[in-house]
Amino acid sequence: MERDTPVKALRRLLTPSHFISLVRRAFACLRAQGFLGLWRALAFRFALMTGQETWRWRIDAPLPRELSAQRRAQFANAPCVSVCVPVYNVPPRFLRDLVKSMQRQTYANWELVLADASDTPGTPRLPHDARITYFRLPENGGIARNTAAAMERARGTYIALLDQDDVLTPNALYEAVRVICEQGADFVYSDEVVLDETLKKLGVCHYKPDFSPDTLRGCNYITHLSIFSRALLQAAGGGPRAEYEGAQDFDLILRLTERAEKIVHIPKVLYWWRAHERSTAGDISAKPHAIQAGGRAVQAQLKRLGLPGTVEPIDGCPGAYRTRYDITRGGLVSILVPNKDHAADLTRCVESIRKNAGWEEWELLILENNSTEAETFALYEQLQKTDARCRVLTYQGDFNFSAINNFGARAAKGEYLLLLNNDVELETPGFVREMLSYAQRPDVGAVGAKLFYPDDTVQHAGVFIGIGGSAGHNHKGHPRGSAGDMYRLATTQNFCAVTGACLMVKKALYGQFGGLDAQAFAVAYNDVDFCLRLWQAGYLNVMTPFATATHYESKSRGDDTHAGGAKQARYEAERERLRARYAELLAKGDPYYNPHLTLLYENYGY
Repeated sequence: MERDTPVKALRRLLTPSHFISLVRRAFACLRAQGFLGLWRALAFRFALMTGQETWRWRIDAPLPRELSAQRRAQFANAPCVSVCVPVYNVPPRFLRDLVKSMQRQTYANWELVLADASDTPGTPRLPHDARITYFRLPENGGIARNTAAAMERARGTYIALLDQDDVLTPNALYEAVRVICEQGADFVYSDEVVLDETLKKLGVCHYKPDFSPDTLRGCNYITHLSIFSRALLQAAGGGPRAEYEGAQDFDLILRLTERAEKIVHIPKVLYWWRAHERSTAGDISAKPHAIQAGGRAVQAQLKRLGLPGTVEPIDGCPGAYRTRYDITRGGLVSILVPNKDHAADLTRCVESIRKNAGWEEWELLILENNSTEAETFALYEQLQKTDARCRVLTYQGDFNFSAINNFGARAAKGEYLLLLNNDVELETPGFVREMLSYAQRPDVGAVGAKLFYPDDTVQHAGVFIGIGGSAGHNHKGHPRGSAGDMYRLATTQNFCAVTGACLMVKKALYGQFGGLDAQAFAVAYNDVDFCLRLWQAGYLNVMTPFATATHYESKSRGDDTHAGGAKQARYEAERERLRARYAELLAKGDPYYNPHLTLLYENYGY
């Protein structure tokens, strides 16, 4: 994220949109935490905007009185949490920091299990605490075997993993146990930060989404802090496996989340990940065996889940993976393209389909709506004469994006529908096949692509609910080559919604959910509403960055958001309908976003 100078940041804070948001947050913070909490919140926001190294302000650490309240808190069922740590030639000060962080926990029913495989003589100096178990291993079996040995000694009903050079925040175990007791979670994970070797300088903030299975297959975004029940561990086949050494945590998390009944993400920084020359927090690319092991871990999950496909590392993104799913439930794809004149745009769109579909079973339904130019009708005639897969259907009536697509869907012969704007140019060879590889899955609802503006910046890579008070695009405006935060532009992602400018869905599912809502959302937000209905029914919506296109954003119709007059009035009305229909989700927050991230802009900033 590009940082402001302090003066520029202050000016931004005083702009109307920022100021109104700031006042609302200030009153809420003042009521909840008093003047001290208000000061910390203001410092937090200013530090984020300017990129200052006052990193402690960037972490939502609880106030002292909150920590005191946590120490006094009583849980009806207070499970013992065993924190398992494999130790190998750890610098003494790193181990001291780790142990101190455990002893500062506001939740007291824990044990720290240290399995030491160091090849240096002697025993580290540890405080006298009955909750600390230390033992030496006869040999160094690697991280996976050493961690498994620690788990075998653990007595807790829940298990947490902690690296020997990292630390937990004082409220880490309390927050985890609270959601275990209140929500019945059997797998819990939190946000984290990467700090330098001294634990004083901030490197990266990992602000994570709630559980997202496709996102997880793309990279191990969960990692730390993970806490899970012993029963879940047994159901998942036991602890870390040596054959995935270097990515043993990734394999374990994949297995655990497959079997978990209740996965809860705590959107708080509970883990400090120390980056130094020997840690993967510093640079995982220095450990190619770990990258290969991660790919094998994802491949093994595909086999367990009965999802045929192959996994490969993504060049330039160490620790990130692409899954190429086999097409096992293929069929005819009906491509629906609403059109009014703009023959040149339509020609470019059609030619890109012919060139880059990568799937031979398709038909193209051009949904004509109120064209007036002779050139347009000549193009229609030419397309239908030269390609039997092309049909032109005429929709009578004023422009209504939802109604036009519903009209086309009723006439479509395919098992799958691809809603496509006439100002989209497919770029990636195998574009349609890539989207179909996800749309075929029984657990998937809508599938979206990665779209760019003509200036090579991101236009769409998934939709987040709540940005701008309604919905906004993931990483909008980032350069084409950006991998995004935590590889969110480089790997397949789960979202609440994707754009209707390029959306694939099973025709049966489209019909089951009534298609786009032509009454409430004639032009705007129909795609968001449709995707949210799928998501609420339990389907996963997916954005694949391996299907890319250039989107000449509303080139043929213009932008309604600032058009003025009737168009803008309609847009505002549809926006308010979306807000009213999904008020509960807007209040709670998008599960695939994170409350640390801004709702004012679409740049994935703080």
